[in-house]
Amino acid sequence: MSVRTAVPIAMRLSVLVLFALVIGEFVTDLPGPGWATTSLPATVVFLLMAATTILQRRAAAPRGEPRPPVEVDPPVTGRWSALNSPADKTPSHGTHVYGQTYAIDIVADPETGEGEPPARPVFRWLWPFFRRNGAFPAFGVPLLAVADATVAKASDGQRDHLSRNSLAGVVYLMLFEGTIRSIVGAHRIVGNHVILDLGDGTYAVYAHVQRGSLRVKAGETVRAGQLLGRVGNSGNTTEPHLHFHLMDTPDLDNARGVPFTWRGVGVPANGETFTVGEQPEAQVASQVEAQAEVQAGERVAEA
Repeated sequence: MSVRTAVPIAMRLSVLVLFALVIGEFVTDLPGPGWATTSLPATVVFLLMAATTILQRRAAAPRGEPRPPVEVDPPVTGRWSALNSPADKTPSHGTHVYGQTYAIDIVADPETGEGEPPARPVFRWLWPFFRRNGAFPAFGVPLLAVADATVAKASDGQRDHLSRNSLAGVVYLMLFEGTIRSIVGAHRIVGNHVILDLGDGTYAVYAHVQRGSLRVKAGETVRAGQLLGRVGNSGNTTEPHLHFHLMDTPDLDNARGVPFTWRGVGVPANGETFTVGEQPEAQVASQVEAQAEVQAGERVAEA
């Protein structure tokens, strides 16, 4: 087991030990003074948690000269805006953990008429606390393969939760929801996801996929532009969006980030909008899926 794999396991065990100490103090009468049974062990665990967090971040940091950016196709079509982009800083999300040194978040940002409100709900300080996913134009948008590849991992059984794009929602996400997910593991942070093996030690991650939307499974080969699934709001998210990055292994706990550039787009900076035309294979995939949905509806009507 490598250090990069062992460190996150040690961190999660530390948190579980801390919880056990707190619960033990309240539900049992541990022998001895409180400082010896709770305070001292808790302090040691806190120090261990801090140490493992630092080690995890250092272990995931790139080594030596960064690899040249890998050019791939954009994973979506339409008009989008970039957030937390590596064009502005690295690590783009404030950490190297999970191979996300060069990760990017993108949100659908369709144009609206003059004088009309934006299609994407803006962040609110007070109200509403949460919104339904259907209010966001990114939710349900097709996700496309960025290159010819093999599916390394595919998982879409987690729920799509309500948005967290308000002050109360973000606080709840950071203090409670996010903490619990980090303890459980990386798969809860990224939510439903698909990882593609692009070859040459490069893997593409699509995170926060819509529940039940994946059209591929591990071991399958896919073509560039092929429909993989749809944008969702699962995992550690404030609103429906796509989190995308490249890394050097399919193991999120053991990964280091790999720079990317999207063909015809580059790497959009924070707040920059970009538009991608629909690819021929994506058009065919969308038509096939739409036809399948119509046929399914007809069968239900006949029943």
